[in-house]
Amino acid sequence: MGVVLRNLQNVVPLRRARLRKDVETLRHILGVQKFDLGIICVDNRKIQHLNRVYRKKNVPTDVLSFPFYEDLRPGKLPCALYRDEFNLGDVFLGVEYVMQQCRETSCEFHGTLTVVAAHGICHLLGYRHETDEEWDEMFQRESYILSEFNRLTGSHLEPLTKRST
Repeated sequence: MGVVLRNLQNVVPLRRARLRKDVETLRHILGVQKFDLGIICVDNRKIQHLNRVYRKKNVPTDVLSFPFYEDLRPGKLPCALYRDEFNLGDVFLGVEYVMQQCRETSCEFHGTLTVVAAHGICHLLGYRHETDEEWDEMFQRESYILSEFNRLTGSHLEPLTKRST
């Protein structure tokens, strides 16, 4: 069981080994090492297409998550019975979009990509942000995850702060 990391874009140079290591650390913090997880890095064109098809929003975005367990309650781990059920789902990272945001805000790209990946994984684990209450719950979870990540790695990452739907 592990992380399948695919880079389907060539717009942004990507350090895949670092991203894989960071995602493995996030999985450890969340206690989901026994579950498979897909991380797919795409450009603006692809993430915009997915956003249009699945969310009816015709704009690029930083992350889209496609959970294997669609009705998972936040904070609950999936109850997998068979080998092929040990899957959290897929996270599509809009790396070109993230890079553009980093340039506008003078943020470090790879750290921001890890924060965005953590956000996407939270979605796979049932967290949403359609309401202020859901956003607060998700923000608290991301804060905990990233504080643990920082403790383990010596990083200084912070969760996404803007409320988005």
